[in-house]
Amino acid sequence: MKKILVVRNDKIGDFMLAWPSFAMLKQSLPAARVTALVPGYTAPIARLCPWIDEVMVDPTAKAGKEEAAAFRAALRAEQFDAAICLFSNGYNAKLLWRAKIPYRLAPATKLAQLLFNRRLKQRRSQSAKPEFEYNLDLIRFFLTDNGIAIQEPHGPYLSFDAAELDAQRAKLVAETGLDTERRWCFVHAGTGGSANNLSLDQYASLIKGLGRSQPCQFVLTAGPGEEAMAASLYQKVAGEVSAVVYDKNDGLQDFTRSLACADLFMAGSTGPLHIAAALDVPTVGFFPSKRSATPLRWKTLNTEGRHLAFCPPRGKDSETDMGLIDIDEVIAEATAFAGRYWS
Repeated sequence: MKKILVVRNDKIGDFMLAWPSFAMLKQSLPAARVTALVPGYTAPIARLCPWIDEVMVDPTAKAGKEEAAAFRAALRAEQFDAAICLFSNGYNAKLLWRAKIPYRLAPATKLAQLLFNRRLKQRRSQSAKPEFEYNLDLIRFFLTDNGIAIQEPHGPYLSFDAAELDAQRAKLVAETGLDTERRWCFVHAGTGGSANNLSLDQYASLIKGLGRSQPCQFVLTAGPGEEAMAASLYQKVAGEVSAVVYDKNDGLQDFTRSLACADLFMAGSTGPLHIAAALDVPTVGFFPSKRSATPLRWKTLNTEGRHLAFCPPRGKDSETDMGLIDIDEVIAEATAFAGRYWS
């Protein structure tokens, strides 16, 4: 097993929850060349992962015929010894089968499993464990199947050296006017179009409540297309707390270095939350309580004690209603949580 392809070609949050899998695989097989197959928008952060040797960009099912054919040819030319597909669908199954990769492992789900020659029953729909644990189970299966001793990974999974962080802090101060004498609390009110989140009024109440008890400055972040949302949130809190809008950056790697400068990060279950958690920044996350989206299923990669999760009460009519999260309770718990790291 000299060349191994690991496929996680979906959203950024899902990809971040595969980092322990890359760590386990590379640490257990240090001489192997590990390649990650990801979509274009995830590739920049994949290149920051210390356990990935090469990144291949998947043009995805949206590619035109010529581009798709060229990509399939390039994939086949790599002559991978094995492919581990961390989630299974028809597109990935056909892609790896056509590439003639001799060992193809994926979760045993749906008809797509017929094109994989190694399968693991997982029943992810039960959401009985975190997503990153389901991913790790596939790596454990692969290593055991090939007689390789398993090296269990440990976080933090992403870090930058002190010089990089000092430079990034200086850049943020120059661009936004942040105060270096205060703690920086990042707040991401966007959803990325895929996750439930608090309303802007809830975030405003949370920011003002936390600001009354903690001497911090709030950094309101925004992804592409979310700039107006961050600006609106700023208007709701301006004059009552110290806050800045951070809605421009030099790409995903630059944004990630900025998150590494945060003293606290608050968001819904989105890509930025999972990036911050991989950096082991203390995080406060907001999740639905429906089974497929709970804080358990999408548990962050923070080390023990550095994550706080909230969700609405369980119930058919309430589990996705983020308006039912008690903001006063969040303020009280988040204040104590932040205080443990800011004292």
